[in-house]
Amino acid sequence: MSTATEQRTFDSLSPATGAVVGTHPIQDAAAVRAAVADAEPAAAWWGALDWAERRRRLLDYKAVVTRDIARVVDMVHQETGKPKADATLEVILAITHIDWAARNARKVLGPRRVSPGMVGVNLAATLEYLPLGVVGVIGPWNYPVFTPMGSIAYALAAGNAVVFKPSELTPGVGVLLADLFAESVPEQPVLRTVTGLGETGAALAGDPGIKKIAFTGSTATAKRVMAACAENLTPLVAECGGKDALIVDADANVPAAADAALWGAMSNSGQTCVGVERVYVVDAVYDDFMRELTGRAANVRAGQDYGPVTMPAQIDVIRRHIDDAVATGKVVLGGPESVREPYVDPVIVEDVPEDSPAVREETFGPTLTVRRVADAEEALALANASAYGLAGTIFSGDVRRAMALARRMRSGMTAINSVISFASIPALPFGGVGDSGFGRIHGADGLREFARPKAVSRQRFGLPGMNLTSFTRGQAELDRLVKLVTFLHGRRKR
Repeated sequence: MSTATEQRTFDSLSPATGAVVGTHPIQDAAAVRAAVADAEPAAAWWGALDWAERRRRLLDYKAVVTRDIARVVDMVHQETGKPKADATLEVILAITHIDWAARNARKVLGPRRVSPGMVGVNLAATLEYLPLGVVGVIGPWNYPVFTPMGSIAYALAAGNAVVFKPSELTPGVGVLLADLFAESVPEQPVLRTVTGLGETGAALAGDPGIKKIAFTGSTATAKRVMAACAENLTPLVAECGGKDALIVDADANVPAAADAALWGAMSNSGQTCVGVERVYVVDAVYDDFMRELTGRAANVRAGQDYGPVTMPAQIDVIRRHIDDAVATGKVVLGGPESVREPYVDPVIVEDVPEDSPAVREETFGPTLTVRRVADAEEALALANASAYGLAGTIFSGDVRRAMALARRMRSGMTAINSVISFASIPALPFGGVGDSGFGRIHGADGLREFARPKAVSRQRFGLPGMNLTSFTRGQAELDRLVKLVTFLHGRRKR
């Protein structure tokens, strides 16, 4: 956790040992205003660079992060407690996203001609996407490099400057990311980090100089950020929590499904917004699946295979959900004794009622509820009966049925016969529906999220007898237009 001091600083602590990792300033509204003001000329300079120059500098940033990967990994490890192997995977994924955003920004956002249509035959039409200005990014602590970089890299590639407020649990990571960027772009503070507690994030969201906020965190906090943004009509992209489900169909590869469910639920101590929290297994393979799952889970232990619970307050939520599941369902592995702060060993419970907190609310811990269903249709109905709609997983031997289920799953992303694989594909958009938020990061949609469309029409030549946007227009001109439209659009399709 982090604690404020009388000197208006706060310490980031190792969740595993409690040792102080670093001390950082609590930047108030005035400090945030100054940071945004400094970023405004930087945004103008950065946005005026041509596409090739921004691409070169972003690729250089990618190279700097790659060069210092051990340093970044160590900071993530210290501030989150996650094993260095997991931190390494996170940083590598972030690197691939920086690369994709840099290489694809011009193709997605650059000027292009569009068809003016038959009525506009004398016009030329172009579309391009222009930078917004200064973008504010409020990042989470569970993936302090990968998740915010999904906004930072795409906002930078679109030509914006970024002011980044990392979680108070992982401020050192945020400071390091900005320091490394300054090596590649020393001329202007195009990416800068402000540190602090909730008041700092609120100041950033409410600053009138911010042209868009990208937020990752809980649904409750997203609503407060949205209220702050409303004061200035600042648009918001919000990636919130999830209660993601994994469906195991009758013809699924059962060992692979069990392995994916276990890793999706327990890796990073369950602190993954797109992790697996619910599993629905078709009756025909239920017993085989449970044997595979429990056999594998028996060898997984907190402190060895994954790290501690990073945010101490989350322990109370995890404990409450475990107690609820144990009281209403059938314990397969673990139980209340699995909570040994700051670690929680794997907990698996069967037959927990669908209206219980352990099934309805986001746990964000290494727990899993499993339910037997008659078929994949019942599984899908239960999976979709959630206020959240972030991601999901389907294991099936029938590709066509799996694709049909995936399309109908109420989620922003769905993985088939793999888990969380969509996050490793930079071209795919990432985001949710319902209580999981709105807007998208990653991919072409993520680039457009941080730009504004600019439409331009240009008359190439006049049309004799068709001057429609003039007070000199006569009835004959309007009649000719009606005849043209009737010819083009008046025939019914049968």
